[in-house]
Amino acid sequence: MEKNPELSIVMPCLNEAETLETCIKKAQSYFDTQKVDGEIIIADNGSTDSSIEIAKTNNAIVVHAKQKGYGSALKAGIESANGTYIIMGDADDSYDFSNLSPYLDKLREGYDLVMGNRFKGGIEKGAMPFLHKYLGNPVLSFIGRLFFKINIGDFHCGLRGFSIAAYNKMNLKTSGMEFASEMVVKSKLNNLSITEVPTTLKKDGRSRKPHLKTWSDGWRHLRFLMLYAPNWVFLYPGILLAFVGMLLSLLLILKPIEFNNITLDVHTLLYASSFLLVGFQFIIFYGLTKVFAVENELLPKSNRYNKLFKIINLEKGLIIGFIFLLVGILLSLKGLSIWQNTEYGSLDTSTTLRLIIPAITFLQLGIQTILFSLFFSVLGLKK
Repeated sequence: MEKNPELSIVMPCLNEAETLETCIKKAQSYFDTQKVDGEIIIADNGSTDSSIEIAKTNNAIVVHAKQKGYGSALKAGIESANGTYIIMGDADDSYDFSNLSPYLDKLREGYDLVMGNRFKGGIEKGAMPFLHKYLGNPVLSFIGRLFFKINIGDFHCGLRGFSIAAYNKMNLKTSGMEFASEMVVKSKLNNLSITEVPTTLKKDGRSRKPHLKTWSDGWRHLRFLMLYAPNWVFLYPGILLAFVGMLLSLLLILKPIEFNNITLDVHTLLYASSFLLVGFQFIIFYGLTKVFAVENELLPKSNRYNKLFKIINLEKGLIIGFIFLLVGILLSLKGLSIWQNTEYGSLDTSTTLRLIIPAITFLQLGIQTILFSLFFSVLGLKK
């Protein structure tokens, strides 16, 4: 039986004839000088130039990705690899494949994912566009660290290494440029060990424009980070809005608030109740997004998620929803009684709306809770 190589180097390729041979030869040089048993896999994504012929001539393995996209190409290459460890990197000669020891050393130490950090290793003049260097990468990396508590400085370095066992645990789904972010996020969510090493980025050797599109691909990365962190997008803003709305509503229901010749009355109460309702909707969307993402294997299941179905279920939700409805109906009947006492004439709005606005708020909370409970139970049918 043939022994599997220790390391597989995977390069996504779409018309990289100008630089592909250089990258392959550097990788082969690394294998020779460091006595590493390895293979080179070119994950072709529909090249129409001579890239495929160049790869075969230089004894690299060519794998064809059926679906277009950076992530699709990498998945095809990684899933065809035979190595215990994988190092992936762009085939544009911007990364030095002859100097991969920092990555392999960390992988041998037992780290699941080894990220390159271009800001620590050095970025050659002209190697990274101004917006990418000073806005896109720093901002997206900061959001990633904030949302997922991952202590790395460069979320989008194209040169990174990981074990094949770790890759299988990641269960990656995306097919485009956001594949790079998904790998980091899924590693954290699956409790895989992550570290980084300084990496040098030099100006690529291509004469054509890069495949990366600044704004559209930047938005895809940001959208991915937000969708995988529903607590930051929905839960925390929802709790804040609901708390402010509820506190302000309670104060205004008792009496108007006056300070510095400014009076907050029933009109402000209407806005406060709206804050409460919108905040509640944010919290509902958090729950629905979480269930959808987990049940469709976009996010891993956790013990806290399993407990969620013990705490929240259809029956409890319906009971709470109908209690809200009942309170809203009783308050509405109380308001109708007050109107009846005036023989259905004009009312003191400052007094009456302090009753009617909470009544409407409870009615809406009741309906939303009932609908949420029904939808929540449908999404969790697998569970």
